[in-house]
Amino acid sequence: MTDHKPELKILLAGPRGFCAGVDRAIRIVEEALKRFGPPVYVRHEIVHNRFVVESLEAKGAVFVEELDEVPQGVPVVFSAHGVPKSVPAEAEARGLFQLDATCPLVTKVHREAEKHFAKRRHLILIGHAGHPEVIGTIGQLPPGSVTLVEDVAQARAVTPPTSDGLAYITQTTLSVDDTAEIIDVLRERFPEIEGPRREDICYATTNRQAAVKEIAPRADLTVVIGAPNSSNSQRLVEVARRAGCKRAILVQRARDLAAVPLDGVETVALTAGASAPESLVEEVIELLREHFSVHVEEVRVAEEAVIFRLPPALAV
Repeated sequence: MTDHKPELKILLAGPRGFCAGVDRAIRIVEEALKRFGPPVYVRHEIVHNRFVVESLEAKGAVFVEELDEVPQGVPVVFSAHGVPKSVPAEAEARGLFQLDATCPLVTKVHREAEKHFAKRRHLILIGHAGHPEVIGTIGQLPPGSVTLVEDVAQARAVTPPTSDGLAYITQTTLSVDDTAEIIDVLRERFPEIEGPRREDICYATTNRQAAVKEIAPRADLTVVIGAPNSSNSQRLVEVARRAGCKRAILVQRARDLAAVPLDGVETVALTAGASAPESLVEEVIELLREHFSVHVEEVRVAEEAVIFRLPPALAV
């Protein structure tokens, strides 16, 4: 007689997981390893996911935090989050062979910042202090050119050096709804403030949040696969809770679910942040199959066909 497993419905978010920028960054490291052989040095985690980082380390990538840890004669890759202008300048001064894996949508924000600065506008950057993308964006301009605003309270209180000639830009991985509230406050306080022609929050962040909004209200538990230091993954947890799911958690691997009580859970909403590979989604589903009779329903809110080219130095 076989044990009867309780039934579990998994609402699988679509889109989920890797975005085009993450895919490109990983391909840059892999292609550099093929072309030049190991080691290939990478400044900062190429993307915020330990599984991805450890997989690349096994192939010969070496991850460091600063350029002074990179020896002469080896390629160095800059992470998908982008870097301050001082970093490639230092690499050039040392004669290092550098490969820039910055997501093109982050680079777009960098160029916006430069254009506003050229028009003598002070920049308000909506983002999270200490995040590599924010550090990289602020580092595109001279000190004092950018004021960071993290939330609505700061937007209400911020006092820029001038109320004339203001512009705002945003981190690409923010909560769509939170950012809209912050922008509303800034526009109310500074009616002449300039914004981007197209929003800075990237298509992948927007789509993944929209998918979670669709499935989280139908679930007893939302599981987001991603790293604790992944901004877009953390935002998915917040979006799920705001959408009406009473329990929303972040896990890095399937094994993290072992400590999560699943008694009474009949429906799970499952998604993955933009730095998490599909293999980790499959890993979680397989773990749940060990304990439940699983039915998977994919709920897709958008199709993604974006592909970013490799840098010319690696192009075939």
